[in-house]
Amino acid sequence: MLHPSTLKYLVNLQKNNNKPWFEKNRSTYEEAKTDFLFMVEKLIPAIEMFDPTIADQFAKNCIFRINRDVRFSKDKRPYKNNMAAYFNKAGKKGNGAGYYLHIEPGKSFAAAGIWMPEPADLAKMRQEIDYNLNDWKKIIAQPSFKKNFENGLDTSEMLSRPPKGYTDDNPALPFLKLKSFVIRHPVKDEEIVDKGFVKNVAKVFHAAYPLIGFLNTAID
Repeated sequence: MLHPSTLKYLVNLQKNNNKPWFEKNRSTYEEAKTDFLFMVEKLIPAIEMFDPTIADQFAKNCIFRINRDVRFSKDKRPYKNNMAAYFNKAGKKGNGAGYYLHIEPGKSFAAAGIWMPEPADLAKMRQEIDYNLNDWKKIIAQPSFKKNFENGLDTSEMLSRPPKGYTDDNPALPFLKLKSFVIRHPVKDEEIVDKGFVKNVAKVFHAAYPLIGFLNTAID
């Protein structure tokens, strides 16, 4: 679980996203960061129970910086309004599919998969789905998968036409058109401060594990 003060800090940061306020409240930020880091430390071994590939990850290497890169953005707010962590066998900057936790009051979620992969990796995953469509369909039809990811795969980014090398009559086409393979599970604020939070997030990620394994097998 996270301490309620961590969520309160993020609410206040959203209202005061500027450097003077941040520096004035830096000690509160450090407390919130430590709280989040401690929770991530507990979550890693919980994920490792079903996905041993992340066993060597350290919490500090899984969490993202609070500072935003505003060099090429019209939005010049210097800080993110969230705390987030990504669990991947190669670290948060590694290739491949993994697990993502996003903590933002009123907008928190647990996600899994791979977002906008490199063209070569995307081609491998599409080929794996094409070759093993029945296995892919079984994964996303599992009761635990459907229960935790009610909206299924994110279809907000799709090709308008079949990718190169595939035809309009390919039965896997709805999946082959995807540019990312991402699933999400919404998380309520009251769940975040509940004592069972780490256990419950691990259950969500466990439901995503077959999909993660399928995608990473394709890439490897």
